[in-house]
Order: sequence, then C-alpha cells, then structure tokens
Amino acid sequence: MAGATGAGLVAAGLGTTAHPPPQPGASAAPTAERSGSPGPVLPRSEPVRVAIPRIHVDADIVPVATDAGGALEVPPLDHPEIAGWYRRGPTPGEAGNAVLVGHVDSLRGPAVFFDLGRLRPGDTVEVTRADGRVAVFTVDGVGAYPKERFPTERVYGGGAEARLRLITCGGRFDPRTGNYPDNIVVFATAAR
Repeated sequence: MAGATGAGLVAAGLGTTAHPPPQPGASAAPTAERSGSPGPVLPRSEPVRVAIPRIHVDADIVPVATDAGGALEVPPLDHPEIAGWYRRGPTPGEAGNAVLVGHVDSLRGPAVFFDLGRLRPGDTVEVTRADGRVAVFTVDGVGAYPKERFPTERVYGGGAEARLRLITCGGRFDPRTGNYPDNIVVFATAAR
C-alpha cells in the first residue's frame, strides 16, 4: 500500500489460529466519514494506550515508522499484544488521520487486532495520550481490502477533523505464501 506518505503495510502473517480472523460484513465499509460538527481537535501528544471495549482490546502503543522499502513497520512479533502508531503522521486527537497498526496473530494465537473485523459503526475506540488526555473516536465503518487495492488516501489523507485508522491483516491465511491477502481497516472519527 504505497501512499502519499510513502508508508506501506507489512503483509506477513503467521496463520497460526484454528480459524481465520473475523471479517467485516459487506455493509460495514464506510463510503464516507461522518459529517456534521467536528469532534474536538487536540494538540500533538504521543499515544501510549488503546482500548476498544467491544472487542476487549486494552494495549500499549509503541511508535513505528517505515522500513527501507517503504513498508509500514509493525510492533515486534515477540510482543503481539502491542499496537504501533505511525509516528510520521498525526497523533490520535490531532487534525488528520492518525494510524495504528497491529498484528492479527502470532505463534501463540490471536494477536492484539485479531477481532478488528467485528467492529461496527458506533463502536468506540479510546486512545490514552502522553499528556493524560483520552482521545475518543466513534467507528464509522470497517472494510476489508485486497492489499493491491489498499485505500491509501482514505487511510493516510489529511483533513481538519481528528480521525483514526486501525489496520491489520485479513482474509484467509495462505500457507503457500505465508501471507494474508487483505488488510482490515477501521475508519473512526473523533467523538463529539
């Protein structure tokens, strides 16, 4: 998923779970973000923790960037319970699209973002920041995208509103290639 920012998502997965990760329904993908009065926009402050009550996620966040080939790094595989924040983009709560990435699985089984495909519009994502504030986002929708048709501009694009993107691998693991064919993307906007 090469993009305007030069970021891409690492395509590897382990496929160690007995069943594939949950996939979003066809009606779950948003055609556009919510409109109306924008939620609060906060000053820059690095994220330290993400909580997603509906899928029981409560995880630390580490900063990530891109590798030499332009692919988005993910947290270390020996810590599949940690999410990563794309540090060259906005922080959660700032104007623009903040991006969090996490593994779908590990050698031990499901990882931090295994259940992203279960999220639905209206669900809540809370990001605790280093300044002590909690940026709260409401899910607009969830989509599954073949990696070669990744919606780069919708994920990394800017704007005046504070938005959040959560990304992991999706689809059925292909043991021949060692990859998942899709990316699951959660689109969320700062709660009003």
